[in-house]
Amino acid sequence: MSEIPGDLKFLKSHEWARVEDNGLVRVGISNHAQEALGDLVYVELPEIGASVKANNAAAVVESVKAASDIYSPVSGEVVEVNEGLADKPETINEDAYGEGWIFVVKISDREELNELLDADAYAEVIENEDH
Repeated sequence: MSEIPGDLKFLKSHEWARVEDNGLVRVGISNHAQEALGDLVYVELPEIGASVKANNAAAVVESVKAASDIYSPVSGEVVEVNEGLADKPETINEDAYGEGWIFVVKISDREELNELLDADAYAEVIENEDH
């Protein structure tokens, strides 16, 4: 099992959130999720300026196996998307916690961060799935 970065917060549906120094929240999917999906072939990004709600679909990733909704861990406005994924969706497979981020949200309610799982709690979710 790969290391889960301790600075991230997670949804049970395998999305991660990293609070940046500027207060924005960068979002992606976990290494566990990309491994389960397999080789990604397409990413549908949200539009910049779009409003997203916590636990609601904001993007879609498609692999050779299936298409999966990507849920936003927090509510707010999309202020940046990872344009590079249009040409190289496999970046998520290669670097799920780094270059494979999907979008950035200007969070509207910082309290929502408290409802997310920390790395240890998320590791437990994965472990329970595997049994």
